[in-house]
Amino acid sequence: MALDLDTRTQLLETVRRFVAEKCVPIEAKVSEDDRIPDEIIAEMKTLGLFGLSIPENYGGLGLNMEEEVLVAFELGQTSPAFRSAIGTNVGIGSQGVVMFGSEEQKNEWLPKLASGEIIASFALTEPNAGSDAASVRTTAIRDGDHYVVNGTKRFITNAARAGMFTLMARTDSSKKGASGISAFIVPAKTPGISIGKSEKKMGQQGAHIHDVIFENARVPAHLRLGNEGEGFKVAMQVLDRGRLHISGVCVGVAERLIRESVKYAREREQFGQRLGDFQLVQAMLADSKTEAYAARCMVLDAAKRRDAGENVTLECAAAKYFASEMVGRVADRAVQIFGGAGYVADYGIERFYRDVRIFRIYEGTSQIQQMVIAKNMLRAD
Repeated sequence: MALDLDTRTQLLETVRRFVAEKCVPIEAKVSEDDRIPDEIIAEMKTLGLFGLSIPENYGGLGLNMEEEVLVAFELGQTSPAFRSAIGTNVGIGSQGVVMFGSEEQKNEWLPKLASGEIIASFALTEPNAGSDAASVRTTAIRDGDHYVVNGTKRFITNAARAGMFTLMARTDSSKKGASGISAFIVPAKTPGISIGKSEKKMGQQGAHIHDVIFENARVPAHLRLGNEGEGFKVAMQVLDRGRLHISGVCVGVAERLIRESVKYAREREQFGQRLGDFQLVQAMLADSKTEAYAARCMVLDAAKRRDAGENVTLECAAAKYFASEMVGRVADRAVQIFGGAGYVADYGIERFYRDVRIFRIYEGTSQIQQMVIAKNMLRAD
């Protein structure tokens, strides 16, 4: 159920003020320290940001998809690392429980996720299974009332902070591809789980990814999500929502970069006139504004369709594909408009340029989105 207009307005204004007053001033420090301060995380908890998409009866805000992307637009106005701190609880880490969990599972886990008491991570990607998610090799073999899990997951966001993993593992090795995969809630303290080093990344310092290694980790059978063999279905439905959320963040970052570019073009002078008076600079600003506006419209349309109960797998993929590619072009133009100032660290433009590159890779690469779009177009009615 949608929020009333006043409540929605108040929520968006609160998030907007939090981003502007608390996050933007410390962007450079977060990048330098590779760490988001504890007091910022605490304020995120107080604001309810960890529970944006979790139903109200489990302690969350219960936002619909349109409301969630409106919040994502605001969160995108600062370094993406801040959004990453709550991202797995809002999206891929929690939504498997929301969509497929039993009532017992929901009561046990969702209130803790909504409050930020625990962090959820989504454990799908492996050393040999990234875009080809159906090739998961991690196994979960039934042994009485437990499953014994063995394997390695790679590039798992928030793994070192996680209190639980939404795990995709192969329960039937005789079945190749998606049909042999099942989904599980795995408490992070389960014996047999270890966390690898924090990876050194191109961008988004302050957000961390790790390997997660499972060595004979015993997971109670009652923590399986859905039926055996439904894991790929869980993953794909979770990713539909996650792709719209990421698309919204891409729009927010693009709007921030455009705003910074316009400000610089107004203030910077070359050849005795404002930088913004040169037509080729105007063209770059116009292209960026047009593409960001188009992406915003796409994301909102897909979100509204999802809220109306439509199957929006194609629209989610199209929005993710366009928005993530768009923000890369906007960031590139911003560097060009700033010139040498865009290449050095003082203005933060080069940091955003690096930060946005990952959007074209995670939660489905641009090439995977193209495949999803085309397959849905070609599917018989």
